[in-house]
Amino acid sequence: MRVLQVNKFYYPRGGDCIVMMGTERLLRAHGHEVAVFAMQYPDNVASPWSGYWPGEVSFGGGARNIARAFTRMMGYGEVATCFGRLMDEFKPDVVHLHNIHSYLSPVVARVAHERGCRVVWTLHDYKPVCPSYSMLRDGKPCELCLSDGNAVVKHRCMKGSLPASVAARIEALKWNSYTLQRYTDAFICPSRFMRDMMVKGGYDEAKLQVLPNFIDAERAAIIEQAATAATTRGDHCCYVGRLSPEKGVDTLLEAVSRMPEVSLTVVGGGPLEEQYRERYATATNIRFTGQCTPVQAVQHVMAARLLVVPSVWYENNPLSVIEALCAGTPVVGARIGGIPELIDAESGMTFAAGDVNDLTAALKAALTRRWDNAAISTAALKRYSLNSHYEQLMRIYNAQP
Repeated sequence: MRVLQVNKFYYPRGGDCIVMMGTERLLRAHGHEVAVFAMQYPDNVASPWSGYWPGEVSFGGGARNIARAFTRMMGYGEVATCFGRLMDEFKPDVVHLHNIHSYLSPVVARVAHERGCRVVWTLHDYKPVCPSYSMLRDGKPCELCLSDGNAVVKHRCMKGSLPASVAARIEALKWNSYTLQRYTDAFICPSRFMRDMMVKGGYDEAKLQVLPNFIDAERAAIIEQAATAATTRGDHCCYVGRLSPEKGVDTLLEAVSRMPEVSLTVVGGGPLEEQYRERYATATNIRFTGQCTPVQAVQHVMAARLLVVPSVWYENNPLSVIEALCAGTPVVGARIGGIPELIDAESGMTFAAGDVNDLTAALKAALTRRWDNAAISTAALKRYSLNSHYEQLMRIYNAQP
């Protein structure tokens, strides 16, 4: 089969890119031919297909840049032409979309559909039903856009900016649910929660396929490499991820600051890192490592007794949870979005998102429990295996029930 993978960036920038690049490797390993379409960007991994990619656009840096980016997000400009050239050269059977809004635009779905390709779209965020991507407003989950299309403008959900919010609303009108469904044969929802939000947003359930993310060969190798170097598990907790408001790290830090008997290692960077470091400078039981390499991050997870995922937004199918479980580390996760779907009684515990007291109780219970790390790893590696994901992906590609 010839499969064209499409994502706005082509380097391990975030979960969407990691999943897309892992899918590319998975398909190649099974003998399929794979091409890639992305936006030109300095950090991109080298690709033989980069000559077909449209130039970089930015939503900052002056009126000219913003105008060019807005034109791009509406589907005008060079994207359709560049994508058409690659389609002509590669002649794919399936076009598999990932994150394409704004920097590429759903015009690629239209071009692929019009040329008779099967179009499959993995949803990494809530953009098809929420113009601001996250279904988060004022630090809390928000579903207003499911019933009021103008909510993004009323509440200035895009960076608190009226112009940016108006632009997002116009984009949503252009690429509405009817249009996106017309050009897409199947939407892959990594969580049941994502599927339910799409149904609420007006999407046909028959077009929605639930297929969780997976642990690809490269990430599994990182876990194996980390396991080789890992020390004996400690009694401390660990957080790995971006330090930004939607991740709920405030809740975790506040809970641990009240528990001097509990130690926490915070792995990652982000806009709130310095603020957190200053606020908890005197908390001797909290340690910040800053940004780490993937191997170092996994080493931290495997050396910890627990991974804590305190998100306050509708996480879809976080790789941090999947990778921790595959590494045999139990997870204490917020009961929100798709997180509870990944955790059972044998692999972790959940707590009410944003609730410091409930998190404190969950941490105390989890830290006193004896976990079977080997069993957690074995079950997760089976559940999120390459083979299982590949078989289900092929059924979607081939339109089998």
